[in-house]
Amino acid sequence: MNIATADLMDRADAGLQSCTTQFHQYGARRAFHGPVRTLRTREDNAQVRSLLSTPGLGAVLVVDGGGSLRTALLGDQLAALGAANGWSGVILHGAVRDVAALARIELGIKALGSNPRKSAKLATGAVDVPVTFGDTTFRPGDWVYSDDDGIVVSERKLH
Repeated sequence: MNIATADLMDRADAGLQSCTTQFHQYGARRAFHGPVRTLRTREDNAQVRSLLSTPGLGAVLVVDGGGSLRTALLGDQLAALGAANGWSGVILHGAVRDVAALARIELGIKALGSNPRKSAKLATGAVDVPVTFGDTTFRPGDWVYSDDDGIVVSERKLH
């Protein structure tokens, strides 16, 4: 079921946030939504792999990579892993790689840009903590709705 972010904002209550960061679409699934899981890390994707290896149950992984474009936090292998494990999407405040392959994977993927350089594998960062970028705070358990128009966050499920 696709839920248009513009429609959500048109009937918005005070609890909705609209992310102001301008992301690029990379996955085959251009519209996606689900409960939020979060990760804060920088130039290290070991915990991205760890989380996407677990059952996603339709969740969206929101990764605050500090806005770094120096290394990719997600590539085709991790995206395929997430899709196979039932994740709805990944929003990266950072970079991806393997862009052509990502476009064929049935997963919502938004990121700031791309870089072919791989990231560290040190498992640094914090899981399921509030993360903030684009004038929006994403908290574990919030609901995120994403499409070509942008990203909307709600404290509760809206459909």
